[in-house]
Amino acid sequence: MAAERRAEVTWRGELLTGQGTITSVGSGAFGPLDVTWPSRAEDSDGRTSPEELIAAAHASCYCMALSNGLTKGGNPPEELRASATVTLVPGTGITSSALTVVGRVPGIDAAGFQAAAEAAKDGCPVSGALTGNVELSVEATLE
Repeated sequence: MAAERRAEVTWRGELLTGQGTITSVGSGAFGPLDVTWPSRAEDSDGRTSPEELIAAAHASCYCMALSNGLTKGGNPPEELRASATVTLVPGTGITSSALTVVGRVPGIDAAGFQAAAEAAKDGCPVSGALTGNVELSVEATLE
C-alpha cells in the first residue's frame, strides 16, 4: 500500500525579499516553520530551508535503510547516528547530499559496515529520489 504525506506552505512576496511559512504537515509533528531565500542561500537566522528538510529526510531514511540491511545480514545495530549535509548552489540547484554515519554494531567488522553503509546509501528511498540529480556520498565509521 502506498503512503502519502502532506505539507502546506504559504509564500508572500517575491523570491529575494519574500517569506514563507510551512504552515502544517499532515502528521502534526511540526509547524509552523518560517522559510526565506536568505535561509536557503545565506545564513539560516533561525529559519529552515527546503534543503535542511531534505537533509533531515535523507538522514532518517538512511538510518532506517542501514538498520534494515544490517539486521537482514545478521548484525542488528545497537545504535546508528547519521547526518546529511545537503548543498545548494544558487543558480544551479542542489548539488550533493553527503551522509555521515557512526554505528555501534556487534559482530561486524569495519569493511562489512562500510559495505552495508554503501548499500543503504544506494537503497534508501530518499537516495533514490535524489539519484541522477545530485552527488551522493557516505562516510561510515564503526565504533
